[in-house]
Amino acid sequence: MARTDKQTALPARMDAELSSLIRELSACAHQAPALIERAHLPRWSRRPLFFFLGYIAKAEGRVTESDIRYAESLIKALRLSKRHRRNAINWFQQGKSASQLPFFCGLTMRLSQRLWPAPALKTAICLCHASQLNGPPDKPRRYRCEDAIDQIGLPVGVSEDILDSYASKVWPRHNESLARPTSYQQACELLGVTRQDSLEVIKRAYRKKVSECHPDKLSQRQVSARDQSLAKDRLLAYQQAWELIKRHNTARHS
Repeated sequence: MARTDKQTALPARMDAELSSLIRELSACAHQAPALIERAHLPRWSRRPLFFFLGYIAKAEGRVTESDIRYAESLIKALRLSKRHRRNAINWFQQGKSASQLPFFCGLTMRLSQRLWPAPALKTAICLCHASQLNGPPDKPRRYRCEDAIDQIGLPVGVSEDILDSYASKVWPRHNESLARPTSYQQACELLGVTRQDSLEVIKRAYRKKVSECHPDKLSQRQVSARDQSLAKDRLLAYQQAWELIKRHNTARHS
């Protein structure tokens, strides 16, 4: 990931590690919990991770259901025990209550990131994911995300690179209406499955897609009228894809 501005260039080792992690994130469909499930995150990273998640979640004054679900998905990805889960929830609550970041939070990452940047970079990916749970992050979430990344000793350019990856691969799915699928292949691609997946797997993927843009959930998130309209278009496209797939499977087995 070459940079034209030498003043903002990352150290070579960090740049290489970040490029590798972003490629792996892309392979995980830009789902940070899936990346964390596959990649090792040291135990000492957990406290700053969940503290910063709570801090970002409260950026606009209230924590959304999406923030809570995301924190829970990371708890699951880290395979935390009941005791460690309680600790993670407590750290998240502490972050929610913080009006500014305490110096000690993230200190271990600040001290280790020059020799071992991977834990700090993986944490940064999780924080950037949190900032854009409902599409391109607004200023309060982005600023808090950048503050947290700075707190763990990483250049702000790290957040720019990570969010650029989401901007190119994820946000178009939030901001654009979807065309009606006309073939089985298009329907599978729309639902994020393959032709080889079973009908049960496809059905679960369909329900997840529908859940993401359901009107009831959107009203809780207080999204704009334009985003609600786009979400309705996506919902219709998902429903059409599912109906096409069901007809295809019925015809194949009749």
